[in-house]
Amino acid sequence: MDQAVRRSGDPRREVTPAALAGPLTAHEGDGLAHVHELTLDQKGKLVEYIWKLENVELTTVGIDIGSSTSHLMFSGVRLQRKTQALSSQFVVIERKVLWKSPILLTPFLGDGTIDAAALGRFVQSCHREAGLAPEAIDTGAVILTGEAIRRTNARAIAELFAADSGRFVCASAGHHLECVLAAHGSGAVALSRESGRTILNVDIGGGTTKLALAAAGRVVATCAFAVGGRLVAFDGAGRLSRIDESARIAARARGVELRLGERPDAAVDAVVDALAEAAIETIRGDIPGDLAARLLLTQALPAGVVPDALVFSGGVSEYIYGRESRDYGDIARALANRIAAACSQGRIPFALEAPRERIRATVIGASQFTVQVSGKTIHVSDESVLPLRNVPVVPLGLEMGESIDGSTVARAIAAGLERAAVGEDSAIALAVRWSGDPLYARLRALAEGIAVAMASSSALGSPLVLMIDGDVGRTLGHILEHELSLGRPVISIDGIRLDELDFVDVGEVIRPTDVVPVVIKSLLFPGAEAPTSTGLTYKPVAQERKTAP
Repeated sequence: MDQAVRRSGDPRREVTPAALAGPLTAHEGDGLAHVHELTLDQKGKLVEYIWKLENVELTTVGIDIGSSTSHLMFSGVRLQRKTQALSSQFVVIERKVLWKSPILLTPFLGDGTIDAAALGRFVQSCHREAGLAPEAIDTGAVILTGEAIRRTNARAIAELFAADSGRFVCASAGHHLECVLAAHGSGAVALSRESGRTILNVDIGGGTTKLALAAAGRVVATCAFAVGGRLVAFDGAGRLSRIDESARIAARARGVELRLGERPDAAVDAVVDALAEAAIETIRGDIPGDLAARLLLTQALPAGVVPDALVFSGGVSEYIYGRESRDYGDIARALANRIAAACSQGRIPFALEAPRERIRATVIGASQFTVQVSGKTIHVSDESVLPLRNVPVVPLGLEMGESIDGSTVARAIAAGLERAAVGEDSAIALAVRWSGDPLYARLRALAEGIAVAMASSSALGSPLVLMIDGDVGRTLGHILEHELSLGRPVISIDGIRLDELDFVDVGEVIRPTDVVPVVIKSLLFPGAEAPTSTGLTYKPVAQERKTAP
């Protein structure tokens, strides 16, 4: 055990276990063995090393590039190994905000693309002002939200800033992930856990509204639709300078027309009314009307689930809670007034709670809730393949009974690969739900099924990532590599529970804990080879559902 141990937050400072063990060596001089006591400095280093075996400290960044605004946040996250039942899993025990950026109006160019140069200057200035160089950032995410996702250079922008912002910062865009991050960042998830109530988080941004239903501290269902405060914007003279497609759809539904360069006040009022009514219907859980159905970006929330309370977040929420009164050349305040009136009049019949964060909810989620850390009992056959990014997730979809049949496992994996349409050179992340005892016969049968399915896969030689919710990752990986000679790199990770989400990123091994950071995400950039829906399977509130992050 003579590998160098990185000190959290400073990769240049190292301490080795061998150096710590030196003073404990015994020798014989007069026929008796003597053991030297540790000096205070050596004791301190040993205590630090032992502490670092059980704790992981990360400096993270969240960058939110949205339809209306963009902002950034640096956070510190500490994870600690569970002590119950000798678990190898790590859980977050502390989060703290290190620095918040000012709010920037998202810069767009005349052709509708995102102004990369302006955003780049903003991000660089944030690093300087916070005193945190990119190399000091361990992990995090660049999230593109709302209408910003639809810009033709959106994916390039996200990947550029991810590459320049830290060691393992991930680029992501997707409605499900946005919903989850906003609900965590606003405090709705924590409120559901602390109060025992079901909370609906409604995050209204510039281009989209994201709903997340939280129960018992977990997000159990999500929904997104195209209603936002900057779907229509005006220049300094009050003329229309921006009309997004969702606003045009609402205008046609009301029989009015919006034209760039004009000042059609009555038509704009009709569009705001239409958008507000569609939002109110969807928030209430009504069967979507024609316009509301056309504006849905995902499935609606499951029918029959009534929240106990409502929390608003996002830029439009600043108006709903009376924290903002100025206009910014768009329809945000008018939209907020109509939705607030529906709450006060009982048309939205849920108790209204105050969020912990409003406009910054998503960026807080991106900086503090995107990353998970694996368990300690992992298996990595070839560390040189890490980090892995944008690995498609294929759920096994089987409950592990007392007796595991390898042929059944192989058929289930083959069916999952066919649904996922994995490319020939793509790595694969196989999500496994483990239950029962970690008996060798059961693990061997599971491994044999995996090996058979992978042998017939077109992605020969590409890495196989196993994401397992039980503490069996090391043994399963060992069987696949050494007993079954799988013939491809195997990264077997435990302590992570996945549903049928889209993609996963896996970072490099962190010493001395021997864990890896994992980011679960979705990618919905224009032209990307990604699903056009979240792939989320909705479940009743009473059932437990592990979400990312």
